[in-house]
Amino acid sequence: MDRNLALEFVRVTEAAAIAAAKWIGKGDGKKADGAAVEAMRTRFNNIEFNGCIVIGEGKKDEAPELYVGEKLGTGNGPAMDIAVDPLECTDSVAFGRYNATTLVTTGPKGSLLSAPDTYMDKIAVGPAARDAISLEASVAENIQNVAKALGKNVEDVTVSMLDRPRHQQMINEIREAGARIRLITDGDVAVAVATCQEESPIDMLLGSGGSAEAVLAAVAMKIMGGQILARLKPRNDEDRKEMEVLGLDDKTIFTSEDLAKGDNLTFTATGVIDGPMLPGVIFNPTSILTHSVVMRSKSKTVRYLTTYHHEE
Repeated sequence: MDRNLALEFVRVTEAAAIAAAKWIGKGDGKKADGAAVEAMRTRFNNIEFNGCIVIGEGKKDEAPELYVGEKLGTGNGPAMDIAVDPLECTDSVAFGRYNATTLVTTGPKGSLLSAPDTYMDKIAVGPAARDAISLEASVAENIQNVAKALGKNVEDVTVSMLDRPRHQQMINEIREAGARIRLITDGDVAVAVATCQEESPIDMLLGSGGSAEAVLAAVAMKIMGGQILARLKPRNDEDRKEMEVLGLDDKTIFTSEDLAKGDNLTFTATGVIDGPMLPGVIFNPTSILTHSVVMRSKSKTVRYLTTYHHEE
């Protein structure tokens, strides 16, 4: 993939982040998400490429824009699959909470796993512990193995997960193991990526969350050398029927390499509100400040961009 094209995608996430940030704390998540979607779609359609959304806002009858199957770009240039989350953590923006980002990943056709919009059990760690985790092991065993791989005491390991009632038993097991916990209201993509950042206090992501978020995170984890393991966790019979059509089951454990195949992938994100991966948008008197990350698997590069947008 052309490196200039990869950098074009950061303009997409920046535009979406700025549009969403104008709704921080105003109590209307739908308008925040709608603003991000519109800004993202507009920017995409100015780029010289032939894109198709494989993970987006929903099916065509559920979302008028950025829906699965929608074509983006001018139609000229390379063909590629796109996975987007125009606003990860809509509620965080609506209520002014911690951690919100705009996300875009791309790859050649068929490179990104197409799965039902359901849950997945997940565990993610950075490069040093990538071979120390298993979805078949107990919580305590995973924590002990990660601690050993990182050269830490168990009590110094920090595990992060979504603050959900379904995770209460897992929270109890983490506490019994002696590790620390960082609960988040939303945004497990940023937490998964944070496990790969040396300056991050988060060592491990655990718990269940969206399948789309697992694929988005897998692209970054693969580029940064970390690992995410995920297994589909259908919510109902409709999910199971869709999985059957796609030839998927609830026993297969996917690695980051299974979720994001090949070596021509990109991951782009811009912070909306400060989180574990990126700082948020800052509105200054004469400019808007954004913080983004752009990753390319082909070059194994991870670039952090601080951008001042000067408005008339």
